[in-house]
Amino acid sequence: MASLHMYTLTTIPCFIIFSIFLSTFSNGVFLEEISDILAINLQSQKTSHLHFYFHDILSGKNPSAIKIISPGGEGIYGFGKTFICDDALTIGPNASTEVIGRAQGIYAIASQSELALLMTMNFEFTQGKYNGSGISIFGRNPVMRDVREMPIVGGTGLFRFARGYALAHTIWSDVKSGDAIVEYNVFVQHF
Repeated sequence: MASLHMYTLTTIPCFIIFSIFLSTFSNGVFLEEISDILAINLQSQKTSHLHFYFHDILSGKNPSAIKIISPGGEGIYGFGKTFICDDALTIGPNASTEVIGRAQGIYAIASQSELALLMTMNFEFTQGKYNGSGISIFGRNPVMRDVREMPIVGGTGLFRFARGYALAHTIWSDVKSGDAIVEYNVFVQHF
């Protein structure tokens, strides 16, 4: 009998299950949130290509990234070193070009064998069509490779329910200071 019950549930369309659930267990606030989700799911999904530059500056009087954990050893590189950042995102590689958002998050050197970061980062956009929206990246970034791919695990605003990937390519770096400019090509699916 259990397998028959399971078979029956898998053949019922999702909207019927949501309707039964809503009529049985909903209150006003929950009903409103589910309505928003259903409305979004009815829209068609889009893929957007975003191109911008990430300016990670550890040096100078006003760095945009700082070391918050240093488990020993000299220099900026080494397993376990952890940084927090509030980096500018610009439309061009030069820091003086228009700032279109901020990269805010944490990255740590998570490999003992190569310079590879674990990145948990929110890219919040402050200009143009995506003003007030953001995407979240969580993944491994082996910085010595020419192009690195990291997953997009979510988003806010126009990027709600986002998924996709980001390709990072370092166009300039200073080995002594750790400063870097990274070009990002992001392909994000959203509603």
